[in-house]
Amino acid sequence: MRRGRFLAAVAALITVALAGCGSTPPGTDGDLTDDWRPVGKAEQFAPKVGDCHVIADSTSYLTSYQPVDCTKTHLVETIHLGTFTGALAERPTPPPIGSAAIRPAFAECDVKATAFVGGDWRGARLTIQVVPPSPAGWAGGSRWFRCDMYELDTVDGGTYRDHPNDHAIQRSASLRDALKGQSRLAYGCLTEDEWGSLQQASCGNGHEYEYVGAWTAPDGRYADADRDEDNVHARCRTMVARYAKVPVDGKLRYRTGTAYRLPSEEAWTRGDRGVRCFYWSGGEKVTRSIKGGGTRALPIR
Repeated sequence: MRRGRFLAAVAALITVALAGCGSTPPGTDGDLTDDWRPVGKAEQFAPKVGDCHVIADSTSYLTSYQPVDCTKTHLVETIHLGTFTGALAERPTPPPIGSAAIRPAFAECDVKATAFVGGDWRGARLTIQVVPPSPAGWAGGSRWFRCDMYELDTVDGGTYRDHPNDHAIQRSASLRDALKGQSRLAYGCLTEDEWGSLQQASCGNGHEYEYVGAWTAPDGRYADADRDEDNVHARCRTMVARYAKVPVDGKLRYRTGTAYRLPSEEAWTRGDRGVRCFYWSGGEKVTRSIKGGGTRALPIR
């Protein structure tokens, strides 16, 4: 008897439960799914223009992405965000830093950097680098690249065989418009110290060098970049002539000496082909700029 009553009670409970499933509570339509919020679409991580960073290395791993306000102490500033397209975007992995594949991105960063600072960034203690996504980010669909810029501690910091990142200097302000007007970053007039390094100097004080501009060397091996030094100096003499406004003729070599600086090998590999050219007085101390000075500033010697 007890077992019979127990089974009857269970049957009664099932009947009540089934009856409840068929009823609709007041204020509802009986559809339990149409009131759920749709799941948000997954978004890829992307850096932001205007972010500054305390790490100068060209790293884009999310774990190391810790941007700071540019009014805070930092080393690097992101000045532009570009996109890999075409065949580059179809690669299974991001373009390696320093490879030929990264150069189109560097060319874009080059143009954006000049506009950002308001002048010739190669003629200042500045450098730029391309930062692609991490391998994991690339696999997840990210195709952006960062254009980062930073200030160098010396005129020679981005040249020769030094790694530019080793010469990054801390700042607490944005580089936007940094070269508009008079700028402490611009090379200007320079003098040579006892170790042969160029140091910025006032044009009104005794100096032997003055920055006159940069020209772009053709693609090729870094080891061959200045193998023909006579040609490099000839190109730089032409830049001196344009800067000082004197004729480009057979007498030009008797008006000016020249010096030049190549990018560092690391900068060359990542796309910087800019050869920096300097007027050289031949060792004589001069106390004025040669800019626009004509034949009076550069007489035949």
